[in-house]
Amino acid sequence: MALISQAGASYCIRSESVQCKAGYNGSFSVVYNMEVSKTKGTGIALPSVPWISPKATQSLHLEGAGVGRKRGDQVIVAASPPTEDAVIATEPLTKEDLVGYLASGCKPKEKWRIGTEHEKFGFESGTLRPMKYEQIAELLYSISERFDWEKIMEGDYIIGLKQGKQSISLEPGGQFELSGAPLETLHQTCAEVNSHLYQVKAVAEEMGIGFLGIGFQPKWGLKDIPIMPKGRYEIMRNYMPKVGSLGLDMMFRTCTVQVNLDFSSEADMIRKFRAGLALQPIATALFANSPFTEGKPNGYLSMRSQIWTDTDNNRTGMLPFVFDDSFGFEQYVDYALDVPMYFVYRNKKYIDCSGMSFRDFMAGKLPPIPGDYPTFNDWENHLTTIFPEVRLKRYLEMRGADGGPWRRLCALPAFWVGILYDEVSLQSVLDMTADWTLEERQMLRNKVPESGLKTPFRDGLLRHIAEDVVKLAKDGLERRGFKETGFLNEVAEVVRTGVTPAEKLLELYNGKWGQSVDPDPNSVQQTIPVGELEEEGGQNTGVRDKIDKDSEAYSN
Repeated sequence: MALISQAGASYCIRSESVQCKAGYNGSFSVVYNMEVSKTKGTGIALPSVPWISPKATQSLHLEGAGVGRKRGDQVIVAASPPTEDAVIATEPLTKEDLVGYLASGCKPKEKWRIGTEHEKFGFESGTLRPMKYEQIAELLYSISERFDWEKIMEGDYIIGLKQGKQSISLEPGGQFELSGAPLETLHQTCAEVNSHLYQVKAVAEEMGIGFLGIGFQPKWGLKDIPIMPKGRYEIMRNYMPKVGSLGLDMMFRTCTVQVNLDFSSEADMIRKFRAGLALQPIATALFANSPFTEGKPNGYLSMRSQIWTDTDNNRTGMLPFVFDDSFGFEQYVDYALDVPMYFVYRNKKYIDCSGMSFRDFMAGKLPPIPGDYPTFNDWENHLTTIFPEVRLKRYLEMRGADGGPWRRLCALPAFWVGILYDEVSLQSVLDMTADWTLEERQMLRNKVPESGLKTPFRDGLLRHIAEDVVKLAKDGLERRGFKETGFLNEVAEVVRTGVTPAEKLLELYNGKWGQSVDPDPNSVQQTIPVGELEEEGGQNTGVRDKIDKDSEAYSN
């Protein structure tokens, strides 16, 4: 077919480009001249993609009709995907089309970028209760008006914001997420994080709202968490209890930080995918930051990571097939096609297709919409409902870390960029992990949420491997030449001491905090419970102080 040609074992993308619509659940451009925005079910994008066939443009390019429409004097961005009634696939997609979609992410090294996504919990400063949707809506409207963000709407509800290639979105329980722009250096990434936190602080402080950087909601139960008015989340909420015992906890009570990175070819994707999966438990340990549930220690250092082990095993995990000799874009497509669906979006509504087959959809046999065929937008949406430790789209997502405070939001991309964007460090990791067995990788995935860096591994502890890996990340950053190594200081301290962020929290809980995650009633600082620590003495203080101190103090 005309979409792709194959040379050796790698797919090569031709240079012709046509205008098309592609939903995007990430934070950076992934195809040569692509302009994208983060969707996660909430955004829109109009990229130029060099692999779409004419049949795809017939079914896709009209989907941008909702871009930038006006409502009064306000710029409104329609909820993604803004598929109109007339926009349907007139010719079925083939498996080769889906492979070509992933292969279109290949780009030369000089085009590689860094995309960072991070989530945080918002709460009322006076009561410590989670923010209600009405408060979140006020916050979004105010940020939009004060800092010139476009509003993203689903029906009459504001569900996010967009500014250039950045977007703000809401997770199911109101977790506030920034998906950053495609950036060249970690300095730009950290500046973006700091700018976002400043804007959020400026508005939230006036509303009596605080934010908490931690991997799992430390105080409130599921019944206390508000539900966001997003159609896809209602479908997921109904389906999750059928396939695992912890899916609702994942949706409503977890926060993460992740980085999205590019690859140059199919072979480069495979190498980075394998390195990312092998090292993901180390990242989980280094960033472990979720030891509390409903006010008490939960027995884990990363409860967020543990929750993923019983969410939905059809769409999570360590993907052992990535280490097969036959692995490539096509094998990932085969895997994704067998992951049960959640929904399709038609007539401006989400249609419940939970548990159904995307293969049936490609054959026009999806029971809720018989005779309808998927578009590339449907395929992209389906890919966003797969949740392994490393996820492939037209880029790779490193998904193993807990949410945290400002410096660790900068440290996570630094860790992975130093390893995956430097050839010497990447090859060193592949050599180091080459003889790790499937059972050993799975053992680390199972044990690390509880024991962190103290997890036994072969003749020592995981901490000893982590020391070597952090050194490789630092060396990789040094070779990049952007003076970025200072962003690794947070994780370097963790491996030096062997004490994870979660263990620091537990030490404070059992000491200065008197076994309470609530703020000290005698303290002047009353804005945030546990999670944001001042280095000078481990005070139980909050992000609203922390933002200013970190933004002024952090340097290389």
